[in-house]
Amino acid sequence: MNTKELEATVKTLQEQVKTLQEQTQTLQDIEEIKKLQRAYGYYLENWMTDEVADLFSDSPDTVLLVHAGDFRGKEGVRKFFRPRDRNKGRRMPEFFHQVMQLSPIIDVAPDGKTAKGRWYGFGANASPVKDGVFQGWMDGVYENEYIKENGKWKIWKLGWYMYFFAPYFKGWVAPERQCDKNFQHQPPQLNPDGPSPDTFYPSQFICPFHFEHPVTGEETPVNY
Repeated sequence: MNTKELEATVKTLQEQVKTLQEQTQTLQDIEEIKKLQRAYGYYLENWMTDEVADLFSDSPDTVLLVHAGDFRGKEGVRKFFRPRDRNKGRRMPEFFHQVMQLSPIIDVAPDGKTAKGRWYGFGANASPVKDGVFQGWMDGVYENEYIKENGKWKIWKLGWYMYFFAPYFKGWVAPERQCDKNFQHQPPQLNPDGPSPDTFYPSQFICPFHFEHPVTGEETPVNY
């Protein structure tokens, strides 16, 4: 092997090392984002306001989009996850709010500074009300964006597209068909910064996909 061939081999190896380093960093980013989103779910379970808000970016472009409306900035996030009595980290008596973060697809931007992720959310809740405790279950899709700030991944834009929220024993079919006719889920009036799309069953809403088809590479169109 002459000098020219050796230099070419070294250059090829350097490029391969660089590619492996980039791939390793992407995998590390994905794992950190998974931990971030799963932590959100565990804090949400106990409505731990401060811990949830700290997962979000300090950017003024931060967005929380839920069925109650569109909340902007970190203060908007705090407005929705309003403080409740936590008794130093203990769950309120008879309160429970568990939404599992499932089946993630995460795509990190080429520059490694932002990422997008889609998750299923499925869970159950129990909320003290005037006459006792309401128990229900819910289902939906998260379509989120993340941003790396000072080396830490944070939630930048969280979209929770809830498909149903219903009494546990009665399911989510229309009230006149199965559910208690007196039950209607009404999100709290929190003065959001904008409206939220109509996602509840039997809506034909499909949460937009941030990723291209894994095989065809084509965009998945939805009527929204």
